Amino acid sequence: MSDQPHKDHSLSEVHGTVAISQQVGTWKRLFAFAGPAYLVSVGYMDPGNWATDLAGGSKYGYTLIWVLLMSNAMAVLLQSLSARLGIVSGRDLAQACRDYYPKWINIPLWLLCEVAIAACDLAEVVGSAIGLQLLFGLPLLYGVMITAFDTMLLLFLHQLGIRKMEAFILMLVTTIGVCLGINVFIARPELGGILSGVIPSLPDSGALYIAIGILGATVMPHNLYLHSALVQSRRIEKSPKGIKQAIKYNLIDSTVALNAAFFVNAAILVLAAATFYRAGYTGIAEIQDAHKFLEPLLGVTLAPILFAVALIASGQSSTITGTLAGQIVMEGFVNFRLRPWLRRMITRGAAIVPALFTIIYFGERSTGALLILSQVVLSLQLPFAVIPLVHFVSDKKRMGDFAIPTWTRTLAWVVTAVIVGLNAQLVWGTVIHWVVEHPSWYVYAAATPLAIFITAILGYVTLRPWVGEKLRLQPLGAVSIHGDPPMPDLKLIKPFRRVALALDFKAPDTAVISHGASLAASGATLILIHVVESAAARTLGADIEDQETQLDRQRLERYGGALQEMGYHVEIELGFGRPTREIPRLVELHQADLLIMGAHGHRKVGDLLYGTTADSVRHRVKTPVMIVGGERVNYE
Repeated sequence: MSDQPHKDHSLSEVHGTVAISQQVGTWKRLFAFAGPAYLVSVGYMDPGNWATDLAGGSKYGYTLIWVLLMSNAMAVLLQSLSARLGIVSGRDLAQACRDYYPKWINIPLWLLCEVAIAACDLAEVVGSAIGLQLLFGLPLLYGVMITAFDTMLLLFLHQLGIRKMEAFILMLVTTIGVCLGINVFIARPELGGILSGVIPSLPDSGALYIAIGILGATVMPHNLYLHSALVQSRRIEKSPKGIKQAIKYNLIDSTVALNAAFFVNAAILVLAAATFYRAGYTGIAEIQDAHKFLEPLLGVTLAPILFAVALIASGQSSTITGTLAGQIVMEGFVNFRLRPWLRRMITRGAAIVPALFTIIYFGERSTGALLILSQVVLSLQLPFAVIPLVHFVSDKKRMGDFAIPTWTRTLAWVVTAVIVGLNAQLVWGTVIHWVVEHPSWYVYAAATPLAIFITAILGYVTLRPWVGEKLRLQPLGAVSIHGDPPMPDLKLIKPFRRVALALDFKAPDTAVISHGASLAASGATLILIHVVESAAARTLGADIEDQETQLDRQRLERYGGALQEMGYHVEIELGFGRPTREIPRLVELHQADLLIMGAHGHRKVGDLLYGTTADSVRHRVKTPVMIVGGERVNYE
């Protein structure tokens, strides 16, 4: 059987790929668990947070540092609950919702989450484009278009594995921290002012609005889905001791990583306070304005360069984790899987189109409003992630001894109420502002039914666990999605009578023909298939008769003649065009009952350059597929 992870595992390509040894010391175990929270932490320092931090620091100095500190504490709690769900139940948050809620609820939940991820990606597109403009002088329009090519970066990292992806993200986070740290050092903030900012205070109603914005933009809904999936990349011992250990080390991981995110956000606010507030520039809220005034106020040419580099690193790190979250919610809610590159292109396209439209029709100064819009959309989605999460980890019957205790549950609901309430106020205030500015009947016609629909779904998600049936999460001890099935009834398979061999005239052909000849029953037919892939063949199809086609036909005939001399019945068939389409067509045309293909052995960059024919073909044929290469055989 194939040694691939089960398809229903969250992020199946990296599920359980990092082994956790019980034979190593505490520090080595901590290092093995470290990583998922760093991928999550970049969502707390994405470009969408920069505007609120800049506005708070420039207008109120160090006064609102306590808001960042409180937001960080809330984030640590919720992310640790997300990690607990993934570790104990073996399901990510999206899968847990699919297990429990009916389909008519899961579809809207999925769509709302997709909109939120696109909004988050919009902030990352705009932030990266602004960074490129500040660093290289590129127009925002070109910067937005360049961000479309970061798909290749994500695909490359995806091929390298989860640990190398985590290392790359950690490098970007370190870059952000170092750049901002140097700028803060240059700005020479007042230590006393920073310490006084830890004490809660709100100078006026404007400070309350900015505080709501900071809190509302802190917890990203897609991070809760992401974290519950990423922790499953660790292959832990499925025992009470192993699960307890995993929860402890992931709590440490979350605390350290999210405190790094707090340092970044605090550095932005402190930089704005020490630079703009001190100089009397209290209206700085745009990232471009902050960059423009850094050099004249600090007197250092390096300061704006470091600021732009940190912004680009922020945008790139966030876009990688946003794509992973998109994959998780699509697979989790509706059990639908796309290739990573296609998933990335769809998400990035949904972000680039509105960004290009806004810049072209409203100008480059409209990007600040676009960032605010992205945060409002994220705020709308947040309750639909936080409330189910708290419900799921509170269910003692299903989570067993690892259900959160009463004090944690009470604290979680208080935090949920605060975050959801502040987000609701942020959304309400923004929507009312838009309605006042654009008082048209179609605004009310669109907003009213949408508000009723979202409120109804939120009410259902909140109340069902208390008034409906009990949660249906997998219980402790049955974390495997397979449960404990009985031995299935065996059905003898008839010998293969028509075996198709996909040949490429390369090294794997030996293994393909050898296995085909070995498996073919007496009197069986071997169907030799080769696809001509030249540009001319893709254009002219079977009408092509160039030298490559003639040579390929001769090779097939030579193979066929040798097999016939050995006593096999042989048919040969040339296809033309894309192997991923032609091979399935020819297999169906010849009514083969088994397809054997060769594995070329290229990985990582090779997969990006040459494609993965076998993986695509096996999804297009109903016939059993055997993939051979040297001594390695996979059955699909």
